[in-house]
Formats: sequence, C-alpha cells, structure tokens
Amino acid sequence: MEYTYQYSWIIPFIPLPVPILIGVGLLLFPTSTKNIRRMWVFPSVLLLSIVMICSIYLAIQQINNSSIHLYGWSWTINNDFSFEFGYLVDPLTSIMLILITTVGIMVLIYSDNYMSHDQGYLRFFAYMSFFNTSMLGLVMSSNLIQIYFFWELVGMCSYLLIGFWFTRPIAANACQKAFVTNRVGDFGLLLGILGFYWITGSLEFWDLFEIFKNLVYNNEVNFLFVTLCAFLVFAGAVAKSAQFPLHVWLPDAMEGPTPISALIHAATMVAAGIFLVARLLPLFIVIPYIMNIIALIGIITLFLGATLALAQKDIKRSLAYSTMSQLGYMMLALGMGSYRAALFHLITHAYSKALLFLGSGSIIHSMETIVGYSPDKSQNMVFMGGLRKHVPITKTSFLLGTLSLCGIPPLACFWSKDEILNDSWLYSPIFAIIACSTAGLTAFYMFRIYLLTFEGHLNVHFQTYSGKKNNLFSSISLWGKKGPKVIKKKIRFDNVRSMTRSFITSNNKNFGTNNTFSYPHESDNTMLFPMLVLVLFTLFIGVIGIPFFKQFNQDGIYLDILSKLLMPSINLLHQNTNNSVDWYEFVENATFSVSIAYFGILIASFFYKPVYSSLQNLNLLNLFFKNFPKKIQILSPKMRNGIYDWSYNRGYIDLFYVRFLVEGIRGLAQLTNFFDRRIIDGFTNGAGIVSFFVGEGIKYAGGGRISSYILVYVFYILIFLLII
Repeated sequence: MEYTYQYSWIIPFIPLPVPILIGVGLLLFPTSTKNIRRMWVFPSVLLLSIVMICSIYLAIQQINNSSIHLYGWSWTINNDFSFEFGYLVDPLTSIMLILITTVGIMVLIYSDNYMSHDQGYLRFFAYMSFFNTSMLGLVMSSNLIQIYFFWELVGMCSYLLIGFWFTRPIAANACQKAFVTNRVGDFGLLLGILGFYWITGSLEFWDLFEIFKNLVYNNEVNFLFVTLCAFLVFAGAVAKSAQFPLHVWLPDAMEGPTPISALIHAATMVAAGIFLVARLLPLFIVIPYIMNIIALIGIITLFLGATLALAQKDIKRSLAYSTMSQLGYMMLALGMGSYRAALFHLITHAYSKALLFLGSGSIIHSMETIVGYSPDKSQNMVFMGGLRKHVPITKTSFLLGTLSLCGIPPLACFWSKDEILNDSWLYSPIFAIIACSTAGLTAFYMFRIYLLTFEGHLNVHFQTYSGKKNNLFSSISLWGKKGPKVIKKKIRFDNVRSMTRSFITSNNKNFGTNNTFSYPHESDNTMLFPMLVLVLFTLFIGVIGIPFFKQFNQDGIYLDILSKLLMPSINLLHQNTNNSVDWYEFVENATFSVSIAYFGILIASFFYKPVYSSLQNLNLLNLFFKNFPKKIQILSPKMRNGIYDWSYNRGYIDLFYVRFLVEGIRGLAQLTNFFDRRIIDGFTNGAGIVSFFVGEGIKYAGGGRISSYILVYVFYILIFLLII
C-alpha cells in the first residue's frame, strides 16, 4: 500500500502523452495524423481510464485507512528559503480525482461523435487531454506555489477551449472575457500567497496551517493584514468558480463546444475554486470575518444565478446560470463550515449537471439537422418544443437530471442540497430563507427549460424574402398531429441581406424548392452511452452520503461512506464526526424542501404549458403572467416587465462593467493622452518655438555689441522665469 502512494506522482502525467503525440504528429506527419484522427480518442480514453482506476483504488485505501500521505522533494534551497514540489493524497484529493476522471471519460467518448465533423478534431482532443493533466496536477499539489502553477495552466486550457471556434468573433470575445475576468482573481490569489509566505515563512499546507493558527491564537500577527491576505486568496476562487461579482465570464463561455461546457464549466474547472477554499478551509476557519464573507458571497451568488436564469432563451446559458447558483450553494456551505455538505453537493451536482449539458448538446445536435438552422436558433428554446417524440432517450435523461437538480428524492442532488438547507437554518435564518427560496426558483427555471424544449409541438422558425424591396415575411411552422400550419407576419426591414435559408412545407408553395424539411432525430449511440452512464450516477451517487447507509469505523464511530472517507479532513477541522440522524427531523426537513421544489415545478408547469404564438410573443415571461385571472394578478405589468428585463439583461451587471469600467478606463486613457500630448508636449514644444523666434529676432536686431546681446538674453531669461 505504501508503494501505491509512493508512485502516485505519476497520475497527473498519464494523460500527457496524447497532446504531445498529437502535436508531434501534426508537425512531422500532418497528413497521416489527420487521416487517422478518429483513432486518437482511444488513447485519450484509455489513459484517463487508467487514472480513474488508480483514483478509485486510492479512494478505497483512504476509506479503509483514514490517512493522509504527503511526499515532497527539495527544488531550491537558499539560506532561509526552501521551495519544495510534491504531491498530497488525502480525501479531498481522492474525491476530485474520481470526479475529473469519470466525467472526463464520458465527455471524451461523447466528443468523438459530437466533434467528428469539425476540422479542429485533433486540436480539441489535444486541448482536452492537456486540461485533464493540468486539473489532476492542481488537485494533487502539496503547496500554494504548485497550486498556482497548475491553476494558471487550467486557466490557459479554459481560454483555448472557450475560444476553440476562434474564427467566430463572439467566441473570440468570450475567451478574452474569461481570460481578463480570471486575471483579476488570479492576481489577488498571487498577492495572497505572497502575503501568507511573508507571515508564516512556509508554502507547504500542513506547515502553513499549523504556523498560522499558532500566530493567530497568540496575537502575533496584524489581524487586518491577515484578513486582507485571506480575502485576496479567496478572490482567486471567486473568479474561477464564477462567484459574484466575477461571474460574468461563465455565460459567455458557453460559446465553446458543448462537451467543454459539460467538463470544465459544470464538473471540473469551475469546481477548482470550491476545491481551493476547501483545501484552505483550516486557514480560513480561524478568521471569522473571512468565513462570513465566504458565506455572504455564496448566498448572493446562489440567489443571483437563479434569478438570472429565469428568462434566458439560450439553453446553455440557462444551464450556465444554474451552475453559478449551485456553486453558490457549495460556497455557502463552506462559509458556514459545513465541509462535508459542500463536498457532497460538489459530487452530486457534477454528475447531474454534466448529464444536463450533454443532454443539451444532444438537443442542439438534433436541432442542427433542420435545414438552414443557424447556431443561434439551434440553442434558442423559443424555437424548440415537442422534442419528446423525436429524442426520447435524451428527453428521459434530461428529465432525470432536471429532477435531481430540483432536489426531488431519491435522486442525487436531493440528499446534498437538503443537507445544506438544514445547516443554513442553524447558521442564519435569513440565509436559510434565501437558500430555500432559491431552491424553489431552481425548480422553476429547470422545468421551464424542460417544458420549452420537450413539451408542446415543434416550433420551426424560418424567413423568406417576398421578392419586393424591404419586404420580409417571418413565419413559424407549428407541427401538430395534422401536419404543419404556417403563420405568416409581414415585417419591414431596412436591410434583408442577413436572411436565413427558406424551407419548403407541405402547405405552402412559395418557399422555394431547393431545401427540404427534416425532423430532429436522436443522437448516435456514442453520444447516448455517456449520458446513460451519467444517469446511473445521478440515480445512485447519493448513496455515499445517505445517513441511513452506515458502518462503523476503526474508532467505533457510526459513519456513512462519505463521512468515513472525509474523516481525516473533518478531524483536521475539529468538527464532530458523529452524524447521527433523527428520522422524524429528517422527514420533516425533507418534506419542507421537497414541497418548495414541487411548488416551483407547478408554477413552471402553469406558466410554460405548450404555447402557439408568433414571433411578436417572444417575451414569454410577460405572456404567461397574463394567464392569471385579473382578480388574482399578483404583480403589476410594470413590475413584471422589470423582473423580465432584469433577468434577460443579466441583472445589468455586464452593462455596469461596460459603462463604468471599460468606458471609464478608456475615458481616463483618452484624458491622459490629451494631457500628455497637449499640455506636457505642448509646453516643451512651445518653449522651443519661442526660443527659435526670439533668437531669430535678436540675430537681425544685433549690432555687434556683446553688452547688448547680454542685456537682451538676460531680459529674455527674466521673462521666461516669470512665465514659469
């Protein structure tokens, strides 16, 4: 067993040969490498499967032995400074290794078919394998500098993957936005790391925790400076895990391929911030103000993410805001000191949200089979509907993921979210009310996504030019049991160059004969298989933390599987490991949380029942609020419009950043440029010009007398000094 831990340092480097070989192959043998490009998925999946087997074995050893293993080697030794690199194997490492590898394997298998027709297929798998290497190195790091090194590699891979389709301006802007936003948090993280090294003289986790705790308890450090350093470190986690106010990059990151969203924006990279806070929780827990800030940022993020998801039309952006909200739950749990609940929700959410993102990719893939559909339409839920008949497997998988995220028992997220809600009542009733209300909002917007996508009838949107100047007809073909019905509405445009391709329908002959309509269809088996595996995780992964499946540990304490795995870390935090359960209290709390979720589902079902409308009714939130009888209208029209605009426009936070940061910095730069060119350079150039003309005048006025020249020059100098 000791032998196993001794050679665990190999784990992060196992996937590395794939990007190296792909790069060398494209450089030396480009034609041959491209001809066998579909073969590269096999080594990618095989190597990551080896890592998964090793990770599971390490987790089993952790459960049986409840130990922490740290290995390090000296790299640089200079007087009092000593830098080491090494690896750490503890419960948190084991959990993250299993998450990265299991979700990563499913995404790689899924991507083989999803990206098969893309010219950047080889580049995609090279980026993915290098990202897995970086993420594995991050979670196994044994000190802060090593974490920062892999932290930046993960950010670089995220930049490359978000901007994978870099020829599209919107994708290029999205990866730049993600890069700049994360640089803010990463700069704070670097400053915080340097501050803690200056305080403790160590970068190794266990030395850092012990020295820092002693310094704080003995009042040997400036508490304000310590709090500032901890906040700067936390800023790195805020940016990486899309917490308020550095969350603005995550929705735009959906411009990357959908498998990327499933891997790095649902299960792994955005979880890196949660991992960092969990890793450094022994450091934060001795600073009460920081713990309160972490909990406050978490509660703001979870509520903000849920409200911004209410009116989004892009299916991937809706799921992105859902991810932001669920990460807020995890951050809230860490701020409350609920270490086990946070990691439990990290596990359950990773599998459920990866399932939802892969399901959205299957939906987008099926919608793109419709002739003439552009990417903005294939991801827009307004142009979907009725897909349950065409993609039944995707529909069932997506529904199970939706129910899990809503907190419906016995699915995975119910157990973890319910635990966070219960702990929030003990921490702060105000926070608990917000968290429970957000659980209802989660159920509402998740079933809104499901109903708009799968229920009703297929809404096919297309446009055709009538042949007359500035006349464009917009149509929606509503596919029901009796075939298509076409609603046409004449719209005037000043420019009709950006028309989409026309369709031919059975009831209208004016749409041309070059294109034919085809129904959406189910994805291939290589895309469905990973989704079905993730369905199994969504159904059964909650068993590891269910309080009714318990066993005794070596100390005779009654623990569930997750608590037994986390026991060394829980002991390090000096928390109680005896997690006894009162059946009556559990049922009471579960009934309350599930009732809130069902209420949100019922409201969504009432608002988003199948709709048959034209393009003028795209404001669906306002449309369905009008379904209330006038006597029970709760919100005024002005308030309804305000809620919709707030959600659809992302809370105006992006607009605020553009107006006050981007335009403000540009305005300051222009002002500085004006001052430099007109004032500084103008004064210097003016002095030279004045000297030139005065010299010329004296040259012609001179009579050859030295005393006269001296008198004129003295007079000129006096005037110059007076001006200054």
